[in-house]
Amino acid sequence: MPTFVHETRLPFPVDDVFDWHMRPGALERLMPPWEDARVVAREGGIDDGGRVHVQVRRGPLRVDFKVRHTAFEAGKLFRDEQISGPMGSWKHDHEFEAAGSNSSIVRDRVVYDPPLGAAAAALAGSTIEGEMRRLFRFRGQRLAHDLGRHAVYSGPRLRVAVSGASGFIGSALSHFLTTGGHEVFPIVRRKPRRERGEIHWDPMEGRIDADGLEGLDAVVHLAGDSLSRGRWNGAKKKAIWKSRVVGTRVLVDALNGLRRPPRVLISSSAIGFYGNRGSERLGERSGPGKGFLPDLCREWENEAVKARRSGVRVVLLRTGLVLSPGGGALGTMLLPFKMGIGGRLGSGRQYVSWIDHDDLVALVFHALVTPSLRGPVNATAPHPVPNATFTTILGRALKRPTLLPVPSLAVRGVFGEMGRTLLLEGARVIPDAATRAGFRFTFEGLADSLAFQLGRAAPGP
Repeated sequence: MPTFVHETRLPFPVDDVFDWHMRPGALERLMPPWEDARVVAREGGIDDGGRVHVQVRRGPLRVDFKVRHTAFEAGKLFRDEQISGPMGSWKHDHEFEAAGSNSSIVRDRVVYDPPLGAAAAALAGSTIEGEMRRLFRFRGQRLAHDLGRHAVYSGPRLRVAVSGASGFIGSALSHFLTTGGHEVFPIVRRKPRRERGEIHWDPMEGRIDADGLEGLDAVVHLAGDSLSRGRWNGAKKKAIWKSRVVGTRVLVDALNGLRRPPRVLISSSAIGFYGNRGSERLGERSGPGKGFLPDLCREWENEAVKARRSGVRVVLLRTGLVLSPGGGALGTMLLPFKMGIGGRLGSGRQYVSWIDHDDLVALVFHALVTPSLRGPVNATAPHPVPNATFTTILGRALKRPTLLPVPSLAVRGVFGEMGRTLLLEGARVIPDAATRAGFRFTFEGLADSLAFQLGRAAPGP
């Protein structure tokens, strides 16, 4: 049977690296964002013969991959073997080796039979191993990034409530926190699972389980109706407004009624605060724009800052275009670009203020543990680019042409006001507050972020 081996060298003690893998969320953090994959079910952990069911979607197809953990040696090894799935067989040894007092080697050793056995191995062996190299290179990089972010924090473990914890940003943040040893309390609308620390709320009915928030260290508020899903008719605008403004009001009122409120509230906002501003350089001290989205962001933030009445430090996270193929705008635009029919939108001169998905998660964590950071914080990379440049760099990352511009008239016709505001207008937003507070971006350049998120980066961690 073929054997594949990949090594990642890390500047961290082997015990720290192994402990990271033992914590909840480790598998989710190591899943490649370019695959539509999710953990469907799990039993136990990696140290007790546990089982994991992962499902990968490819268009209309669903591929189920079920494994069980069959070997464990603390600090040195754990193994998973396929119970059922796409491969003929699969045995994956995760080996951990000290390489000095403060460095280590993670070695992934995979023994496998491809589908259909030897015949497929002869035809598809190089393709399978190429995809495994791509996967494990990404895993090594993300592992190094996450361990590095956690290593700079030496304070006590945090207890953090997160609204929108199952969403595009909230799920990644939750897994990042739990792998760092912190405790996450999801704020949910459905019936809460108390054994998982879930806190119930119904923001449209003005209800929240305030007792569940008592004594926590922090709250991260990310929940709200999607800005980019559906045309902005009257009903949609009302739904967006209520979910963002009223939802924040309900949460903040609960915080202000606590005997022991959290030390910090990080409340999501958006760079839509600034409106359509051309090439003007915009920092956190720049004023708001005009229109539905700036008005929404201003009222949204006004509700959040009321938590200051209880001595809570409030951070207003003005988020730009978040880059990950796993969701958001990039996830939506990938298909036409992969088909070679992507191109600039309208004039292409409007600025795209973007941020790498991993950097956004790291910035939220930085805001949690940095007492000096408060007020508006632009969650954007230091180098925004015009839409035409963004389009060209994305095409290069995918090795596809970008020769078919989309006229402004077509965008307005299909998407209405939402398309005009989110796609044809822009703002050149700079993260002055984050930089002053000592945050270091892993991905300052667009090409580097896209290469990492799409699994095409050649450098090691």
